[in-house]
Amino acid sequence: MRLNRGLPAVASSLLLALPLALAGCTSFGEGSEEPAAASATPTEVEAAPIEWSDCDAQIQPLIEGQPGSERDLLFECGRTEVPISYDEPAGATLPLFLVRATPAGQTERIGSLVVNPGGPGGSGADAAIGLALTLPQDVLGRFDIVGFDPRGVGLSTPVDCIPAELKDRVIASEPRPTTAEQLDDVFALSREMADGCAEEYGDALGTFNTVDTARDMEQLRKSLGDEQLTYLGYSYGTTLGSTYAELFPDRVRAMVLDAAVDPDTDVVADAEASAAGFEAGFDAFAENCKGLIAGCPLGDDPRRFLEELLAQAGGAPVPSSEEGETRQATPGVVLTAVQAALYDTASWPQLAQGLRAARDGDAKALFSLADELTGRLEDNSYSNLLDANLAVNCADTDEVVEETEVRRLVAEWSQAYPLFGAGSAAGLFTCSVWDAERTPVPERDAAGSAPILVVGNQGDPVTPLPGAVDMAEDLESGVLLTWQGQGHTAYPKTDCITAAVNAYLIDLVAPQDGLTCPA
Repeated sequence: MRLNRGLPAVASSLLLALPLALAGCTSFGEGSEEPAAASATPTEVEAAPIEWSDCDAQIQPLIEGQPGSERDLLFECGRTEVPISYDEPAGATLPLFLVRATPAGQTERIGSLVVNPGGPGGSGADAAIGLALTLPQDVLGRFDIVGFDPRGVGLSTPVDCIPAELKDRVIASEPRPTTAEQLDDVFALSREMADGCAEEYGDALGTFNTVDTARDMEQLRKSLGDEQLTYLGYSYGTTLGSTYAELFPDRVRAMVLDAAVDPDTDVVADAEASAAGFEAGFDAFAENCKGLIAGCPLGDDPRRFLEELLAQAGGAPVPSSEEGETRQATPGVVLTAVQAALYDTASWPQLAQGLRAARDGDAKALFSLADELTGRLEDNSYSNLLDANLAVNCADTDEVVEETEVRRLVAEWSQAYPLFGAGSAAGLFTCSVWDAERTPVPERDAAGSAPILVVGNQGDPVTPLPGAVDMAEDLESGVLLTWQGQGHTAYPKTDCITAAVNAYLIDLVAPQDGLTCPA
C-alpha cells in the first residue's frame, strides 16, 4: 500500500479526543442503504448547513506546548451531511466532520482556506489544527483554516474493515518479498484485507472515492458561504484538488497543489516512481548523515548498515525498551520506519539514532516512526488511515495488475531499487483483488479555471518532481513552482516558496511559471 501523506498529524490521538460528531454517524456495515454508482457528470445539489460548535476547550490542551500554540486561535467543530450517491441527491446521506480555526483580530477576511493533508486517509480536520499553528500570519489574517475529514476518513463515516491484528501482520511482513513463498504470503495478506472489507461493506465499499469527495468539497464550499473555493492540498490532496477543478473549474478562486501526484502515470509507473523516489531519498539521508560534524551513527556506509540491520532483524526481530511493548521489529517494521522518516528531513536525526539503537537491541525509536506513518495509537489500536487508504486508492482506478506480472516486476525492481523495489511491485496486487465499485479519477485539464499553482520539490521521495511538472502541464491554467529541497512538500518551509504562495493565496498574484526556489 502507498501513503501519499503530505503532513504529519498534530497528535496521533487528536481526533479520538473529539467525540463531538460521532453520535448518529452512518455505518454502511450496519444495514444502511447501498448507494448507486456515481455518474461522471456532477449534479447540482442543495447544500446542507454546517452545525458549528465551540470545541476550543477540547483542542487547546492537545496542542499545548507545540510550536505555534501561543497563537490566539478559536477552534470550532462542525458537522454536515452530503449525499451518499450524487446519482440520488435526495437519497441517503453521510455525515462529514470539520474543524475551523480562526485567529483573533482577523482583518480584511477573504474567506475560508480549505485544506487536505494527503493520504488518502489523512484527517483534514487534524490538518486544519496543525496548519493553524504553522501557516504564515499573513495567511491566517485573511482566511479561516477549514479542514474536513473526507468520506470514509477519521470522523466522517470511517471505513473500518481491517482489524488491528491484521494491520500488525501486514506491517511486520517481509518488505522485500522476492521468493515464491514470500510473494504467496504477501498475496494472501492482500486477499485477506480485500475479502474482509468486501464482506463488511458490500456494494457500499466503492462509495469512498476521490470523485465523490470532490463533489462533497463543492457542497462544503456552498455551506461555508464562499463564492469560490480557496484550497491548499498536499500530496494526495493534489489529486483531490485537481479533480475538484476538473468538475467545477469556474468555482476555483485559488488552488495550491503541493507535492503533486503525477496525473499521467498508470499504476505500474506510479509504483516504480515511488520506489525510485524512496531509493533516492535514502541516498540523500545517507549523504547528510555522513556529513555530520559529530559523525554519522551509521558509519561511513549507511546503506550497508541498513542492509545488515535488516538481515539481523530477519534472523532475530529486535525488541523495544518501551514499557508494555510486546512487538518486536521485523525487517518490515524497520523499513516502514525508514520510509516514515524520509517524508521529512526533520526526522532524519531520529532515524539515524533509531537505526543505531536497533542494531544495539532497542527498536523503540523505529516503532515510533513506523506507528506515526501507519496510524497506530498508544492503546495498540489504529486510526482508519490504512483502511481508507486502500478503499480510496482502489476505488480511484480500474487498472488490474495480474499476479504473474507482479512477480515479473518484483524480480526486475528488486535489482533496480534494492531497498524499495520489491515492496512497491508487490503492492500492485492489492487493488487487483479489491472487490468494490470503481470510479476512476478523470483526466484533468480544468479548462476555464483560474490559475492553479502547482508546487514540486526536487528532492521529494514520495511524489517526485516529474509529477508536479506533469500536473502543471496538464492543467490549462497550471503554474509550476519548484523548490530545490529535500523531503515531502514545500510550503511553508522556505522563504522563497512561502512568499510566492502567500502572494497567490491572498492577492491572486501567481509567480512566473517555472520559478525555482533554492533549498
